[in-house]
Amino acid sequence: MKAPSFAYAKPASLAEALELLARPGAKVLAGGQSLIPSLNMRLSSPELLVDITGLQGLSEIKASNGAVRIGALVTHAQLEQSPEVKKHLPLLAQAVPHVAHTAIRNRGTLGGSLALADPAAEYPAVAVALEAVFEITSKTSIRRVDAANFFKGLFETDLKAGELLTAVEFPVAKPADRSVFVELARRNGDYAIVGLAAHNDRFVFLGAGDRPVQFSFKSNLEEAKANLKAILKPPADLYNTSATKLHLAGVLLERAWNTR
Repeated sequence: MKAPSFAYAKPASLAEALELLARPGAKVLAGGQSLIPSLNMRLSSPELLVDITGLQGLSEIKASNGAVRIGALVTHAQLEQSPEVKKHLPLLAQAVPHVAHTAIRNRGTLGGSLALADPAAEYPAVAVALEAVFEITSKTSIRRVDAANFFKGLFETDLKAGELLTAVEFPVAKPADRSVFVELARRNGDYAIVGLAAHNDRFVFLGAGDRPVQFSFKSNLEEAKANLKAILKPPADLYNTSATKLHLAGVLLERAWNTR
């Protein structure tokens, strides 16, 4: 199929981009790794496509004052190669290689993945586990939203019309922090059947609901697995039943527990 007709604009500044995004029917184009297929399958039909690739100030990774600030246009490949991410955000560093394939990691962006809010994606679960804070910018204001409050449902976020996710701030990991990321997929690069981002006592599952699913506990492993069966209700997909995904979630919980 071919994409529906739409107008296209490539703003030269963030201010111009926000002006364009305030128009009815406007949609952001960043890395395009999810949007372009969506357009071609007619699942999305924007009136105006606002191409923000190359905008100054949105592709930087900076560590200061106990936090790592990552611009929304930072690519997966940049995250994978970043010394700051490896040093200060080990959970994110572990998750990046699980994102799709090399070609997609070269183009896809952190902001694009988070704003899409795919429940099977790695970054939303990592952001919730690390208690990241999202910077959301509009023509008139900048607001900050905790990751746990950003994801509202299946492909649904706290972003409003005319707003743009411009950066994410992650707390720097402390020496005593324990982090591990694990996931199961049919093949390398496929969407995860189920995954788990664990940071200290916060365990956040991906592929187990319509958004990242938090599971916190301080009990022993057997009690935790029993509680997981009572709490987690993962949706079935084309290849796996809910019971299968629940079993695999338990497997990942045990792996994470024994790895941290």
